[in-house]
Amino acid sequence: MNKENNGKKFSEYLLKIVFTAMFAALIFLATTIFRVPSPLGGNLNFGDCFILVAAWVLGPAWGFAAGGIGSALSDIIGYPTYAPGTFIIKGLMAVAASLIAHAMMKRSEKLRLPGFVLGAVTAEAIMVAGYYLYESTFLGLGFVATLVNVVPNIVQGVFGAVLGIVIAQIVAKTGALKKIFATYTV
Repeated sequence: MNKENNGKKFSEYLLKIVFTAMFAALIFLATTIFRVPSPLGGNLNFGDCFILVAAWVLGPAWGFAAGGIGSALSDIIGYPTYAPGTFIIKGLMAVAASLIAHAMMKRSEKLRLPGFVLGAVTAEAIMVAGYYLYESTFLGLGFVATLVNVVPNIVQGVFGAVLGIVIAQIVAKTGALKKIFATYTV
């Protein structure tokens, strides 16, 4: 009996590692390759939407790992000075999105969509504030000069939040992940 429990726990742990790695790779690809031209110049990427989905599927700790690793790897390729900040910021986004959505879903299944919305809005606010603080202090760009990046980050946040919520709702309707993960799932 004890060996069976240990085997089951190991299998669940291994599954979490595999899904975390899969989401980190997906976030990396979605951030690096799949881009949409932004109305403000530059590009919007799909990374944030998959950070949110990973957070809601994997939970706060594993979501932190997937979001932080996938996003930081993308920055290492193009913007290496951002990688440490990105790791923390994107990881914290996942923690906030997960904790908020799951706390609301525990109260009632009817609160799933509001939980996704509140979790996504909070996560994206962390992203906007996090990059503002990181650029202005750690990168030394100054508080005034960094203001120019706030609006494009808000647009990126809205883009990621909307897509993340839509994808999470689709995944939730399938019910497939509930069979895999007992604790955290959309």
